[in-house]
Formats: sequence, structure tokens, C-alpha cells
Amino acid sequence: MTEPLEDERRITVERNGHVLLIGLNRPQKRNAADLRMLQQLAFAYAELENDPELRVGFVFAHGEHFTAGLDLADVAPRIGKDGLAMVPDGGIHPWQVAGQQLSKPVVIAVQGTCLTLGIELMLASDIVVAADSASFAQLEVARGILPFGGATIRFPRAAGWGNAMRWILTGDTFDANEAFRIGLVQEVVPHGEQYPRGLELAHRVAAQAPLAVQAALANARSAIRDGDAAAEAAMQPALVRLAASEDARIGMEAFLSRSTAEFVGR
Repeated sequence: MTEPLEDERRITVERNGHVLLIGLNRPQKRNAADLRMLQQLAFAYAELENDPELRVGFVFAHGEHFTAGLDLADVAPRIGKDGLAMVPDGGIHPWQVAGQQLSKPVVIAVQGTCLTLGIELMLASDIVVAADSASFAQLEVARGILPFGGATIRFPRAAGWGNAMRWILTGDTFDANEAFRIGLVQEVVPHGEQYPRGLELAHRVAAQAPLAVQAALANARSAIRDGDAAAEAAMQPALVRLAASEDARIGMEAFLSRSTAEFVGR
């Protein structure tokens, strides 16, 4: 029997209010990422960043597994003398290790197998919900390479040096409870509930004042990247800018009237 051709659409993109749903869509390969998937994911992240109507990204996976990592048969031959060129013109590096970071938050829901680049997508996001079925491994060292999507930078920050090295240097598999214990995920839910819970959180973030969300995210990142002093110096100017926004007025009026604020992003 002839195998069906794989769907050309490796990444699904759908708008759900102010949330952009970004789905890994190669379930017959456990969502292993070939170059086409990486490029389409880069375009999806650029759409999130560049559209002012979009406030939050929600990344999930079609099928039973989040991702089996890189499709090495497709990707390995493409690694040249300067590494892997995977971001097309107009795209944004999904792991944000190329000098540009998203200004908007990303929520991720994971289930089943989540290997290598899947963990790095989690580390490059802001809130992670995991199904209790999820299993993780940062196993690049078992393939003769190193993590190149940010795990060596962000894993130690998120989990502490020893916890990160325990998993990066052995390539061993760990479960959702361990991922929660070391801070890689923020919630563990029964299998099947990771998508609705993750989407609920994405909409909860999207309901807040978007300029304020982006400012808070930027300041927290500045503290990590530039140090406390730089983040502290930026706080008051950011506060002054936000206080003059239309959303600040809307928020105050909602507070005084005990109503729900409908923010406009201005």
C-alpha cells in the first residue's frame, strides 16, 4: 500500500479572539520537526509579533505527542559551516536565540513525548501546562550534538544548575511531575485537559491590558538579561508611559465602577 503524502501544512495557525493558536501538525511523525515545520513555525511567530490585534500565542500539538524533536534525517544534512539556517526572511526564530525576542507572551500545552526542541520551546515561552502523560528528554548528547535552541542558556536559569545538568548531560527521560518540580512547567493536568487549560490561561492573559503585559514581560526579561539595576532603571519610565495610555484610563474606570475592563491596546 502506498503511504499517503504528508500534509504540507506542518503548522496550523488560527485566530481565537486576541489569541493566535499555533499547532504542530505532523502527528504521523510524532510532530518531529523537519525544515519545513521550522520555517512555518518561524512565520507563525512573526504573525503573532507583527499583528497588533494579537496579544498572546498559544502553542499546542495535534495528535498524541508534542514533538519527538528534530527530524535528523531531514535536518542534519542541512547543517553547514555556520550551523543550521532555519529562519526564512520575515520569520522570527521560534527559540528566540537569534537576537530577537517576542514582545508578546506565549502559553504552551504539552502532552505525550516532548523531546529536545520541545523543551526549548517551553523554555522560550512564558507559561507551560503539561498533561500527566508527558515525558521529556533533552537528549542531544546521545545524538552527538548539543542543544542549540537555548536549553544550555535557559534550562539552568529555570531549574537551577544541578537540575539542568542532570538532564542535559545524561539525556535521560523525566516525567511531568519532575518537570513541575524543577519549574519547567507551571501546571500538570490530566491527559486531554492540557489544551483547554492552556487556552484558558492564554485568554486570561489576553484579557489584561496588552501594553502593560508586554511592559511587565520586557522588564522581567531585562532583569535576567541585563541585571537588576537595568530593570530597576526602566521601571519608572515604563510606569509613566503606561499611566498615560488609554488602557490605564479604562482600567481605572473599570476599578471605580466595579466592571470588567475591555482594553484596546492603546
